[in-house]
Amino acid sequence: MNIGAASRRSGLPAKTIRYYEEIGLIAADRAQNGYRDYSEMHIGRLQFLHRSRNLGFSVEECRQLLSLYDDKQRASAEVKAIAETKLADIDRKLKELSSLREALTHLVAHCHGDDRPDCPIIDELSGQVRCQNGA
Repeated sequence: MNIGAASRRSGLPAKTIRYYEEIGLIAADRAQNGYRDYSEMHIGRLQFLHRSRNLGFSVEECRQLLSLYDDKQRASAEVKAIAETKLADIDRKLKELSSLREALTHLVAHCHGDDRPDCPIIDELSGQVRCQNGA
């Protein structure tokens, strides 16, 4: 099948499929006319990549996962280790986001949001420190 059909079947844009080919994640066959020719196996790999990327795996992590997918002698412990590392990364990012949310919530709560020029949000972003007692 051509790249348009592969795109529809895999849920990936044709541009992404071309990129995955360029970086060596997949290698389409070539028809006699030189056009890319995708088989069901290619579609399966593209769907695997699509789901992996949707779960937050990087391109390099996807490369590792595809390698394990192809290795019928793989130990599931290797796959689990990659997923656990990704999970720890997500947990770290969630903590960072929670901290950012808390800081921004505090700033928004202390900004009057009126016609006055003083603004704790601008002060924080500019690195200015204002004392609560007006000093």
